[in-house]
Amino acid sequence: MASTARPRRCTSAHCGCCRRELLRTTQRGTEVVPVCRPPGMAPKLSDSVEELRAAGNQSFRNGQYAEASALYERALRLLQARGSADPEEESVLYSNRAACYLKDGNCTDCIKDCTSALALVPFSIKPLLRRASAYEALEKYSLAYVDYKTVLQIDNSVASALEGINRITRALMDSLGPEWRQKLPPIPVVPVSAQKRWNSLPSENHKETAKTKSKETTATKSRVPSAGDVERAKVLKEEGNELVKKGNHKKAIEKYSESLLFSSLESATYSNRALCHLVLKQYKEAVKDCTEALKLDGKNVKAFYRRAQAHKALKDYKSSLADISSLLQIEPRNGPAQKLRQEVNQNMN
Repeated sequence: MASTARPRRCTSAHCGCCRRELLRTTQRGTEVVPVCRPPGMAPKLSDSVEELRAAGNQSFRNGQYAEASALYERALRLLQARGSADPEEESVLYSNRAACYLKDGNCTDCIKDCTSALALVPFSIKPLLRRASAYEALEKYSLAYVDYKTVLQIDNSVASALEGINRITRALMDSLGPEWRQKLPPIPVVPVSAQKRWNSLPSENHKETAKTKSKETTATKSRVPSAGDVERAKVLKEEGNELVKKGNHKKAIEKYSESLLFSSLESATYSNRALCHLVLKQYKEAVKDCTEALKLDGKNVKAFYRRAQAHKALKDYKSSLADISSLLQIEPRNGPAQKLRQEVNQNMN
């Protein structure tokens, strides 16, 4: 009986020269046979860092994490062998390989690669998030907290960081007690240049934030908070209020966001966060928060007023006037609302 054979991708460590094998059908059945070629006849491998990275990305998407890791490693070696300084590319390769290690449960090597990536390009969000996840898996909660908080300084809407802060805060409260914040390592201050770099990146680089701009998860919203959660949410909201008084609106947003992860049932927390968004000229986010506040309390005057302000800034004058009208039905003599109505009417003329 004549044997037939067809090529199949090789995963055997014994066929290193060509990485191929054949399935040969014989009278004894089907068997795997490595097909090794002389070195001079082996297929030429890519000498492009970009192609190796793209191949690694495809393998990662296919769930082939070990193969993806090997491709990223080859790209790193090639990049380093050339001696050309490209810290951005090298940082991405380390970060991508770290993602493979994390998927395979190799948290130690994940942390090493993320640290290498951050040494090349400080305050990059993806390696910070991956290192935080690895620290969390190793129950190094204080270090995970620092990385999640650093991410939120760069972009306070990253859903995975907000969720991570929620989990880590609970763990730290349970393990270190009420004074847990005083026992944390120092949290680095993110320079404005790093924030601008993140904001200037193409939208595909923001996949970590794709779920929401300061929106809590469905699970958190549907969950009935315990008495302890409500108390923690109250403490965090008060901390946010104190930061507002000091003019630190970006930090205040972080506190309000943490508070909402413990309990998303207080209208004032949303309207307070909306105020911060207004000050930072994040008008669409302010509209969203005011809408959430009004779902919880349809007579929240501050929410109507702040949403009217945000609509005005967005030049949606019709919506602004509608909110002002709703506010004045509740408080007919509200002076700031009357003044805002005059300003909106002037803009419409």
